[in-house]
This record gives sequence, C-alpha cells and structure tokens, in this order.
Amino acid sequence: MTTAAVGLAAGWPSAEQPVVVECDPAGGDLLGRYRLETAPGLMSLAAAARHRAEPGLVWQHTQRLPGGLPVVVGPAGADQARASLAQLTQSGTGMLRRAANRASTVVIADCGRIAPDSPALEVLREADVMLLLARARDDALAHVAMQWPTAARWSRRPCFVLVGDGYPTDEVARELEVEVMARIPEDPKGAAVLGGRPGRRSTPARSPLGRTLAQIADLAASRAAFDPPGPGRHQPRDGLRRPVGQPGQPSTAVIE
Repeated sequence: MTTAAVGLAAGWPSAEQPVVVECDPAGGDLLGRYRLETAPGLMSLAAAARHRAEPGLVWQHTQRLPGGLPVVVGPAGADQARASLAQLTQSGTGMLRRAANRASTVVIADCGRIAPDSPALEVLREADVMLLLARARDDALAHVAMQWPTAARWSRRPCFVLVGDGYPTDEVARELEVEVMARIPEDPKGAAVLGGRPGRRSTPARSPLGRTLAQIADLAASRAAFDPPGPGRHQPRDGLRRPVGQPGQPSTAVIE
C-alpha cells in the first residue's frame, strides 16, 4: 500500500503539491525503505497538533524522498504508530483536512489495513475519495464481498481497485456487484523503483505500475472534483482527499 501511495503522489495530475502521510496503525515503511530519520514525522506532527492546528503544520514535519517528494514518515513500531494516530485524530482538529484545504496541496494518507476499530478510520472519513485495494483472489475477494457495504459507508466516494493477477476484472465486478475503478498490474521492477530499492534509477512514470497509478490518480482527482456534497459533508475546494483501503485489506487516503 505504501508503494501505491508513493506512486499516486508521483503521478498526481494537477499543479497541486502532493504530500504522503503514513497513517498505517501497524507502522510505517518509508523510514526503513529510504533510510529516513524518525523525526520529523508522524510522531512529531501528532505532538505539535496538541498545541496548535494551523494548516501549514503538516509541512513542518516532512522529509524528502529521492526526487523531492515530501513525506510524513510513520514510526516503524505499531504501538508508536497507533498512539500517534490516536493523538492526531482524537483532538477533532481535522489536521490533515486542514492541510489539504490549503491552496495547491494534496494529502495522500497511507492507512494500511483498515478495521472498524482502526485509529486511521477518522482519516478515511474525512477523505473526499477512498480507494480500497484487494487482490483478485478467492481469499481477498471473500473479504470484499462480506465487508464492502460497511467499508463503503466510511467515505463519501468509495472506489474499489484490483491488484495483480487473478480473476478477470469483469467477472469480479459482476459477481461482487461492485464497480472496479482500475486494476494495478503485477510489476516487480516498477514496485522496486517506487520502493526505493538500491540500484533502481528509472523514473516511476516509465513503468507499467507508475503509469497505471498516474491514471488512477487522474481518475480519482476527477471524481472528487465532481462529487456534490451531501448534508454535513465537506465541499472540496480545489482538489480532493482520497483514502485507499478496505477492512482487512491495504488502504490509502488522499486529501487535496
């Protein structure tokens, strides 16, 4: 899921500046993949949010990936990650929502595997678009069939994305009675580029995975832009926030 979040940010279609925020309660991956520092990151952001909640606060807790993409890294440990998320969401300040409301800003939140008791659930609920990812295999699709009605209520715009090989897209859509927004291909080389593995110097946009994630980002941005708000819902200003995920499946949230 972290790879997908980075790919979405790298392929974001508009002039807005995307920032990836690791909101995975199980712990973040960017710290180890890119040999980043623990701070600044999610823990320092959560601590700062206790005292102030200005929209620009997120940017004060970013680091840069090779190529310049700003990220808010999550701690590797689950206990620290859950505590930071709880602090960030329980204050009711809508920190990531506030950040996304700034002009020319897109927040892409990697929410990991989502369950009803996940501290990242509030991040999904604030999102303008939610992407739920699952592999096209029996075990993963069984979870989708059982949990989609619940997951679809977590966001104003839930979208389902298949990952990798397995059952044909049309068959999955027909059997589950769920629209499949897109399908991410199996692309180990492209995943290695987006995952920061040593020796990979290619541009993400040149890989099948990178191109597909750029197309998904474009589609998500378009859907969010034309999503009329319901009662009590947030009216997106210039962009969107989108979550990607599903109960028991990897998830990511994007806010623009």
